[in-house]
Amino acid sequence: MVGGRKGKEMARLTLISMLFLWAGSMLMVQGGDPTLFFEWNVTYGTIAPLGVPVKGILINGQFPGPNINSTTNNNIVINVFNNLDEPFLVTWNGIQHRKNSWQDGVLGTNCPIPRGKNYTYKFQVKDQIGSYIYYPVTAMHKAVGGFGGLRVNSRLLIPVPYADPADDYTLLVGDFFNKGHTSLKKILDSGRNLGRCDGVHLNGKVAKGDGKDEPLFTMEAGKTYKYRICNTGIKTSLNVRFQGHTMKLVEMEGSHTMQNDYDSLDVHVGQCFSVLVTANQEPRDYYVVASTRFTKREVTATGIIRYKNGKGAASSELPPPPVGWAWSLNQFRTFRWNLTSNAARPNPQGSYKYGSINITRTIKLANTAQRVDGKLRYALNGVSYVEPTTPLKLAEYYGVADKVFKYDTIPDEPPSDNTKVTLAPIVLNMTHRNFVEIIFENHETAIQSYHLSGYSFFAVGMDVGKWSPEKRMNYNLLDAVSRHTIQVFPNSWSAILLTFDNCGMWNLRSETWDRHYLGQQLYASVISPNRSLKDEYNLPEGVLTCGIVQGMPRPPPFSS
Repeated sequence: MVGGRKGKEMARLTLISMLFLWAGSMLMVQGGDPTLFFEWNVTYGTIAPLGVPVKGILINGQFPGPNINSTTNNNIVINVFNNLDEPFLVTWNGIQHRKNSWQDGVLGTNCPIPRGKNYTYKFQVKDQIGSYIYYPVTAMHKAVGGFGGLRVNSRLLIPVPYADPADDYTLLVGDFFNKGHTSLKKILDSGRNLGRCDGVHLNGKVAKGDGKDEPLFTMEAGKTYKYRICNTGIKTSLNVRFQGHTMKLVEMEGSHTMQNDYDSLDVHVGQCFSVLVTANQEPRDYYVVASTRFTKREVTATGIIRYKNGKGAASSELPPPPVGWAWSLNQFRTFRWNLTSNAARPNPQGSYKYGSINITRTIKLANTAQRVDGKLRYALNGVSYVEPTTPLKLAEYYGVADKVFKYDTIPDEPPSDNTKVTLAPIVLNMTHRNFVEIIFENHETAIQSYHLSGYSFFAVGMDVGKWSPEKRMNYNLLDAVSRHTIQVFPNSWSAILLTFDNCGMWNLRSETWDRHYLGQQLYASVISPNRSLKDEYNLPEGVLTCGIVQGMPRPPPFSS
């Protein structure tokens, strides 16, 4: 249990069958799915991951924030109290919110929580397993905290393709800037680039190597441990490795993978990997190491892993990081979906034959960095996203979308002259249940990382140069990993396939947060022609309203 509830309320974290107020209607929780209740107080507090005091964002006094430990189909209720001096909003990266984009916690679907106010998220981790994160989407808050781990365990009746580990750890790694979130926002608002990070942290800490470091984790000789490794930073890819130990990759963003062994893993911004590490070395201290990748100046940070009853400090000789991004591209090609294992449901993952479905629409997105009125902006297909004061989903639901945004403001292909940039909200009108191919083309020298909320997709291809239709000949149409975040290397492309079967308003965004803040994102609107509760939930009771819909009468709900 995470949160501020005490006594009897703490005991409510039990398996219960109940009528649950869900998206404005009474929904019977099927099969007695349990509900987890959390209460979060978001405050400022001093943090110092790199030894320099910084005004950070804490959840219940913690940096990083508390872990959410859930199981497939759990209902999650989180009452978030915003005690900051500005609006705040948190998203659940990788949670699909089936039929329920109202709970996604992004500015295109939700009004931010005003200062001094609270908002209660209510969502279900329906038919999902795996390792995820949550983080703030407002301003540059993510740079100084408000993030944490979110795990969805498999139900006991669903077999997992490895033995139960001795313990299950979350390792959040990320870059860090000592300037603080207010200064970072001012830099971006003035049209400048953030530059390079000041350092790297592991669960908000960095080992000093003076023999006095407290361990991040402990292991007992001969036992195997699960580590959920997520990059919660704002712009830097990181390589993670365990001194003297190999990692067996078992899960990636909700999918069981083929269990290959790795000496190190590149974890790009927004991505999560689960690995097994066996304590098979001499009992003493060892370092877990995180190094920046694709930066002019390499920055390395360490944390202590301590063997129980071990003797001896960790060796100062750290395992070296890989060199170049070709290595990382080749590592991506080793990732494979485990076709025979179960995920959230009893049927094997590989029973879904995505490679045999006909593509109905192809969208190619090219990112650019340009100056507009002398200030830096990032764009997709010539348009840089600007945030309207009315969330897109609310405008759509209230029938005033035409006063807030226009659909399909960007073409499905980059314009021939991609150097001209305009500013506008970007909303793609997606046909419900269409099978779509999205190609990300990166003509810049900086690596990109993209996330799509509400979905997982098949990362079927990635290569250097420009994409062309004949590149489909090399797609992995058998066992590409189903995931939610994908990197695009410099002067390269990446391709994904998915069915847009989850109605709602869904954010496709750069996980590189300065790019996100300055316009490298869009939304996909998926509307059911049936206007039915079978496809999408109604507007929740108690939802925050803002912009032009504030004070408007609620539209009539879907009835069936």
